[in-house]
Amino acid sequence: MSKKIMIIILIILPFVVLLGAIPFVNRIEPIILGLPFLHFWLFLGMIVTPLCTYAIYRIQKSEGSIE
Repeated sequence: MSKKIMIIILIILPFVVLLGAIPFVNRIEPIILGLPFLHFWLFLGMIVTPLCTYAIYRIQKSEGSIE
C-alpha cells in the first residue's frame, strides 16, 4: 500500500470511529471499564485520533515532506 493511501486512511479513520459508528454503538450494554459502551467507544476514539495524527506525522517525516 502506498504511503499516500495510508495517509488518507489515517485521516478518515478518526471520523469513522467517532461519527460514522455512533448509530451502531449507541447502546448501554455491555459495560466496559465501568462505562456504558457508547462512552467507552468515544473514549477509544479520543485515543485513536492522536495515534493516527502521530502516524501521519511519522510517514510525512520519513518522506521528507516535513523538515
